[in-house]
Amino acid sequence: MKRLSAAQGARGRIKSSPEDFIVEEISKNGTTLEAGKSFTAADLGFQDATPDSKFTVFVMQKRGWNTAQALTNIARKCRRGRKSAGFAGTKDKVSTSVQLCSMYGVTPEELSGVRIRDISINGAWRSDTEVKLGDLLGNSFRVKIDGMAAPGQIEIVDKELGGIFPNYFGQQRFGFRDNNVEIGLDIMKGAFESAASRFLTDTNNENNGDAVAARRRLASEQDHKAALGYFPQYLKYEITVLRHLAQYPTDYAGALRKLPRNILLMFVHSVDSRIFNRELDSRIESGKTTPERGDLVCLADAYGFPDIEKSQKWDGKGRFVAGNIIGYNTEPNEIEKSIMEEMGITASSFKVGGMPELNCKGDHRALFAPYLRFKFDETSSTLSFSLPSGSYATVLLDEFLKRSME
Repeated sequence: MKRLSAAQGARGRIKSSPEDFIVEEISKNGTTLEAGKSFTAADLGFQDATPDSKFTVFVMQKRGWNTAQALTNIARKCRRGRKSAGFAGTKDKVSTSVQLCSMYGVTPEELSGVRIRDISINGAWRSDTEVKLGDLLGNSFRVKIDGMAAPGQIEIVDKELGGIFPNYFGQQRFGFRDNNVEIGLDIMKGAFESAASRFLTDTNNENNGDAVAARRRLASEQDHKAALGYFPQYLKYEITVLRHLAQYPTDYAGALRKLPRNILLMFVHSVDSRIFNRELDSRIESGKTTPERGDLVCLADAYGFPDIEKSQKWDGKGRFVAGNIIGYNTEPNEIEKSIMEEMGITASSFKVGGMPELNCKGDHRALFAPYLRFKFDETSSTLSFSLPSGSYATVLLDEFLKRSME
């Protein structure tokens, strides 16, 4: 990823503790879900629900939990399965975050009575509809910079950026072992054995010694049944794949299908994310950061964020240059075609032969996105700003800091 600003950033670290990274969702009606504050259905623009509505919508505040872990534990307390829960956006573990969620078959009273350390329910009400991924405008951030040096660079970078930053997909998208793209490409090309092997045996960035040893042993011996005896039990998804291969040694597609669909989709989506990031690299290298004739652009919504639903070819209107999230229904531009050619795929490759449940139609995304309500408090070394849904705070922070930490 390339920096848009040529100015030197400040120095410092982020995410030293959950209290140093506060994330508050901005709901669809523009309300920010402030930490420590209670909310009602009316506050967030929800319509009145019937007494027999099956869903309860709630505002969850969590500290030191990722979204999936927190919702799994809440569901367990309510004697429900994890799939009963919905959420508007995912939030990192090393943060204090407030977000909108829902749960099927649970009353507001039951949810409000849940007691889990570092999780609170800041309002709950019945709803006729569940909360789905993307049901938010964006997120508001307050980030404390630990060990800050050269704070004067923050203002310099801010002036140079002018409220716009490169809207890269963050490293989280590509997995901590940085092999999501390779697994995704294998799946798209029907190379299921290779995909399963990468998933089970890649050791890049693997920090746990027992996991490294297990993955390397399997790579050497290729005995899936034996691997069940020595793979660490905390690698639960790997164990699931190994169990299937121990019983059906050549059914690699079936083994991968034992993984949750959202994980398999993550592999495929990492491919379109890599294409998007490389196009963004190309734009920055060539200096094409503002709209030109023929470019895809999108207008701003009422909040000031890009409205992807209103994407169009630039005709002098539209502030935000947009790019394709490649799918089988996409008409790629020349940059995207060149990148895909290097990868050995085309847009039609996103119709995944052998796994149609992973087909990706395609979408749009702002290449350069706004950061709004920016403020720097030098006394507390805290940056405050708001970003559109799907944009990564760590990517923006990399513009302001010479070195930021996940």
